[in-house]
Amino acid sequence: MSQKQVFPTKGNLLALKKTVKLAELGYDLMDRKRNILIREMMKQVEIVRSLRDEISHIYKRAYFTLQEANITLGVINDIAKAIPIDANLDITYRSVMGVEIPKVLYEEEDVKIRYGISSTNTKFDYAYKSFLKVRDLTITLAEVDNSLYRLADAIRKTRKRANALKNIVIPDYNEKIKFISETLEEREREEFTRRKIIKSNREKNQVKEI
Repeated sequence: MSQKQVFPTKGNLLALKKTVKLAELGYDLMDRKRNILIREMMKQVEIVRSLRDEISHIYKRAYFTLQEANITLGVINDIAKAIPIDANLDITYRSVMGVEIPKVLYEEEDVKIRYGISSTNTKFDYAYKSFLKVRDLTITLAEVDNSLYRLADAIRKTRKRANALKNIVIPDYNEKIKFISETLEEREREEFTRRKIIKSNREKNQVKEI
């Protein structure tokens, strides 16, 4: 909104000053929210770093053991199909400054043999155990990765809004306040001068009458 669209009245001046205070409070809250979200994100980043190193190692080991099982048993697709799909997952959320952070609920079970041991060997058992570990780490990594994405998106939006308040909205309101204040001061000076002239003219007329 340009200055020409602002009517220089005391009512508008008071309203704008109140709006500026609210905008400044909004900026402080946005900045505080952004800092809290950044701290939360840094925690998640540390978790991701350690997880990625571990999961990379586990994946390599799991595929190596799977290769060994394939070599010793032949292609083990039919044996693998005997292992049921694990759907024992649930997702809940916790709120961090209004950002919904997912939490995957999963109860780790003891390793159970779900295939015929007569058609397998210890290499297959080891591969099975390795991929169970891969599953557990993947669940955790998916949870943290999703949290990081949500936090980064919220930080970006919060920073954008905070910058808009700081660099556009608040300066614009301050400019309007300055415009109105200067206009009102100029009017007061003009009014003071006008009254002074009227008083002077009255005094001159009174002198002439005497």
